[in-house]
Amino acid sequence: MKLVNYQRNGLTACGVLTDNGIIDVATAWQGTNPPKSVVEILRRDVLTEVEELTRSMDFVTPIDEVKLLSPLDKPGKILALAGNFSQHIREASLKRGFKLGLSDAAKSNTVPRPFLKPATTIIGPDDEIPWPAFSEQIDYELELAVVIGKEAKCVKPDSALAYVAGCTIANDVSARSVTFKKGRTDRPWDEFYDWLIGKWADGFCPMGPYLVTSDEIKDVQNLQMELKVNGQIRQKADTGQMIYPVADVVSFLSFIMTLNPGDVILTGTPAGVAVATGAFLQPGDKIECRIEGLGILKNALGQRPKEFYEPLS
Repeated sequence: MKLVNYQRNGLTACGVLTDNGIIDVATAWQGTNPPKSVVEILRRDVLTEVEELTRSMDFVTPIDEVKLLSPLDKPGKILALAGNFSQHIREASLKRGFKLGLSDAAKSNTVPRPFLKPATTIIGPDDEIPWPAFSEQIDYELELAVVIGKEAKCVKPDSALAYVAGCTIANDVSARSVTFKKGRTDRPWDEFYDWLIGKWADGFCPMGPYLVTSDEIKDVQNLQMELKVNGQIRQKADTGQMIYPVADVVSFLSFIMTLNPGDVILTGTPAGVAVATGAFLQPGDKIECRIEGLGILKNALGQRPKEFYEPLS
């Protein structure tokens, strides 16, 4: 199934995207208290009931009558991986001199490096990415987003994929510079925190256009990935190039914390980001993210702020 959140006539709803349009869950639901979002479908464990609704085409809304929203509106957690593609690690360290402390053969001697993004980073398809007032350099990062379908605690890699409800596309937008460096006395860890803060701005996690359930994904480690800026290919890879495959990532994180239905895991970006080339995003740039079988996620960068935030000025 392709699960969607959408807006129509000023109201938000969830549904199943089919070739004929969207089946509205609330309208087609048998009984009272229908789920009102994709996250609620996962938390209530009613995927089977929702799939049964697709047998009827009595409540179909044409796709051109709605605005698609992010399929994950209020997840409990957004977790992301730093450095999960070897070529990306190489380009960051060799071309820009970043001291990431990551090996391009990391799986043999290290573990994944996760970090959190706030829910306020989430926006949907075709939404504008706001340019934050604390950075002059904005970058893109195409990522496979894995969505948890049932509670996972201390699960082994060989069973980890059973806890995945499905996948969608995410763009881990990143601020590569911070204006509060000006006048600052540098301390240990400042570089790390500058990088981390650059992940947290409002709208810095476009996601969508829909959640594809796991039963429709033949091999999560064999999906083609491509990102374009204004029609020019910037990133091209496949999920098989991940250092830590999805099963290992889910397992590792489940030993660190309980993973709950609706939690999202961004599994890392491949090579081709702007921090390695210097080709940072400009106002109005159109970013198009594709992952095989998961659709196309399109967004544009908003206007550059007239003034930047300098807390030490």
